[in-house]
Amino acid sequence: MVFFMPLSARHNPGAAWLIGLLGWLSLWLVPSAAWAEHAFVIKSLETELQNGVYHLSARVEYRFSDEALNALKNGVPLLILMDVEVVQQRNWWWDKTLAELEQGYLLIYHALSEQFIINNLNSGTQDNYSNLHDALEALGNLRDLPLIDAKLLEPDTEYQVRMRTHLDIESLPAPMRPLAYISHEWQLDSDWVSWPLTR
Repeated sequence: MVFFMPLSARHNPGAAWLIGLLGWLSLWLVPSAAWAEHAFVIKSLETELQNGVYHLSARVEYRFSDEALNALKNGVPLLILMDVEVVQQRNWWWDKTLAELEQGYLLIYHALSEQFIINNLNSGTQDNYSNLHDALEALGNLRDLPLIDAKLLEPDTEYQVRMRTHLDIESLPAPMRPLAYISHEWQLDSDWVSWPLTR
């Protein structure tokens, strides 16, 4: 028979402090039911060969936490990064990465004009939107992104395109980063999604 001794703050002065600390940390480290899954979801991913170059199109659903949206509306730009890889699949060795691409999008709220702005950091283009819904719809609609020259792919070889997207915590103001790293409200990302790329 096994007996358990209850942890009592009266008999152990450090126990109450430890219990309180663990309880406080659990509020930050344990995600709520609403954020147990990925906040960003890649709904579709496809490739198309155009004039000898593969292009990527994707549809992403962006769901930002209340804390991130409050920061955005208070002047904090949010940097969303999209990672894309072209991978050669190999049976007896690790898969080989042939190409890597990182797309960066800066989401900004301009309080005076009440406009949401998306800056494409790769192309330098900027688009303005009158509401957040339209901005996120545009952000989630990736069309015809040049990916890789078909000449770089070998015939009778299997390739995959892999993609994910995430909020870049490192781009947040320095005072916000420590909390963002441990708070589920800022763990905004998608899972990796793969799509076959064939010649």
